[in-house]
Amino acid sequence: MSTSSTPPRHDLSSLKIDDRSRRAGKAGKKLGMFAAGLGAIVVVGGLLLAFRTQKPLVEVAAARPAGDLQSQALLNASGYVTPRRRATVAAKVTGRVEQIYAEEGLHVRSGQVLAELDCSQPKASLASARTDRDATAAALADLEVQLGNADREWKRAESLRDAGVNSVQQLDAARTTADSLRSKIALTKEQTRAAEARIAVAQQDVDNCTVRAPFDGIVVSKDAQRGEMVSPISAGGGFTRTGIATVVDMNSIEVEVDVNEAYIARVRTGQKAVSILDAYPDWQIPSTVRTVIPTADRQKATVKVRVSFDKLDPRILPDMGVKVAFLDDTPVAKSKGSEARALIPKAAVRQDSGKSIVFLVSQQKLERRAVSLGAERGGDVEVIAGISPGDTLVVRGAENLRDGQAVEVKR
Repeated sequence: MSTSSTPPRHDLSSLKIDDRSRRAGKAGKKLGMFAAGLGAIVVVGGLLLAFRTQKPLVEVAAARPAGDLQSQALLNASGYVTPRRRATVAAKVTGRVEQIYAEEGLHVRSGQVLAELDCSQPKASLASARTDRDATAAALADLEVQLGNADREWKRAESLRDAGVNSVQQLDAARTTADSLRSKIALTKEQTRAAEARIAVAQQDVDNCTVRAPFDGIVVSKDAQRGEMVSPISAGGGFTRTGIATVVDMNSIEVEVDVNEAYIARVRTGQKAVSILDAYPDWQIPSTVRTVIPTADRQKATVKVRVSFDKLDPRILPDMGVKVAFLDDTPVAKSKGSEARALIPKAAVRQDSGKSIVFLVSQQKLERRAVSLGAERGGDVEVIAGISPGDTLVVRGAENLRDGQAVEVKR
């Protein structure tokens, strides 16, 4: 029996894509392209909005009164308030602090006690020296009594010798006894003076246990506490203090600034200046150049200048930062026409259609203001009308600023 096999036939109709699936695929592609385009539009719009709403960064300066002394400045320099007389008071001897009376802010007089050290050992040495002195003085009194008796014996021996009763040997013995006692008395007196010198040394050691203020001033630093060891040479190592307190003479405070040696020719002794403390930027303190230190700093290429305050004030404290403007003695010519109201930096003035304008900053927003200018004064210019002293002006920033624009002020 024979069987015949027929090869299998493939159904090609199963490979045909359904029309509904084809239409659905085309619709999905169109939807994806639409979503991508919409996303790109959103991103670009967000970037444009971010750039549009970004606040420009500007630098500002305040308009100053036209009569401001700083307008006459030839040179500006920065420095610190320093006292000419400042002393870290220390003990002359090594010892333990028994009492300390110095406190920060305490006004002290010259010679006032600031601290007392443990003085038991120096006091014992002083008592011993006095005892030695007293013992030597007592021995001296005994020798003087013996000398009186020896003188009488000598005179008696001379009388007997004249009468032929006494021998020459006895007379010489009496004279020798008297001379020996005189020598012992002289020696004892020298020993007494030596004892007095030892007493003075011991008394100085006792006095060195008391630390006193060297001059009138204010205590600005308390450097030791009761019970601590103090020494002028740190004999006790790292646990030993070297100072008791720091005293400053507030009547000697002045300003010390470093002036570039290229401009030192503009500064001279007796020149008027204006000092402005960093703590009080609106307070202009009249000052005078006291001295120009006749030496230069090779590394910094500067010359040290000391400036004295014309009038001291309790607000001026040592080590405060200060800016000094050295003034020109030449009178400033007044502008023609109306008198200037304010001084502003030249960089604050902008030109718009042939007019001078400035941008005021108020509550982080700009205000465009037209101004009428006067004469120029170095890096400043007079303003006759348009702004008032104290107004805050833009001196550096973007070129395309506009009225009402929000800005960020550079700190």
